[in-house]
Amino acid sequence: MNFDFIYRGETKEIDEKLRASTCGSFIRLSNGFTHYELCGPDSGEAVALVHGFSVPYFIFDPTFDFLVDSGFRVLRYDLFGRGFSDRPHVKYNMDLFVDQLRELLDSLNLKQVNLIGLSMGGAIASVLTVKFPERVRRLVLIDPVGIQSIPLSWIYKAALLPGISELILGMVSTDRMVQSMASCFFNPEHGKIFQDQCRVQIQYRGFKRALLSTLHNKTVDGIPEVYQRLGKLDMPVLLIWGRNDRTLPLEQSRDILSAVPRAEFHIVENCGHIPQYEKPEEVNSILADFLQ
Repeated sequence: MNFDFIYRGETKEIDEKLRASTCGSFIRLSNGFTHYELCGPDSGEAVALVHGFSVPYFIFDPTFDFLVDSGFRVLRYDLFGRGFSDRPHVKYNMDLFVDQLRELLDSLNLKQVNLIGLSMGGAIASVLTVKFPERVRRLVLIDPVGIQSIPLSWIYKAALLPGISELILGMVSTDRMVQSMASCFFNPEHGKIFQDQCRVQIQYRGFKRALLSTLHNKTVDGIPEVYQRLGKLDMPVLLIWGRNDRTLPLEQSRDILSAVPRAEFHIVENCGHIPQYEKPEEVNSILADFLQ
């Protein structure tokens, strides 16, 4: 029998009633239901969007709308443990997330896609690309977890203390956690809008457990061997980075560019960790040139 530590602020369950009343679609995969949205013409070139460590698929709102309007067939989804996807009692490691993406593409009959990954989603997209290069047409990495590990905030450092990790994270209030997530933005006004959307997912039991397991299983640690393999593939790669990213500092891009020297590289000025959300017009223009 699985036991859930009772985390502060987690008062709701993801169940059939929620799935019936929530926008988007749900599909049962090996490890549970995945919440996703697939839009655009059937004949359009497929694009899959992979979000990061803690924030669900709404973080791609501007990107999703732009690509659909541009004629692409666009998929976005919530990683297990986030958004409205299930919070299974499993190890939240790279294998789990790569298998989730692969199964989702297979189930939706998307044989080959352009992959766009943000932060931890960039690492997931890169691993899938080197494992199944025939499935990926082009790869876009936005402020990705790269060669080095992601620098952790004090909340997550404290949560990794041996023996008391659940207790530490359990004491963190919803407001404090949402504020920590919002610190990814360069412009505080974007952070205020973001916080209201982010509060929703934190209510559902299993969210903090999933984050904690993701940290314990080193899913946001660096993956140098993956980028070395990516550099040997004949794969178009686009790397986008916010100049003022405090979550994954810009200097971490150097190691990725060293491993994948052919990557097209763009720096977005006056922007934090989520450039496609903070500077959608600029990033959408870059994406359009690269994908088309």
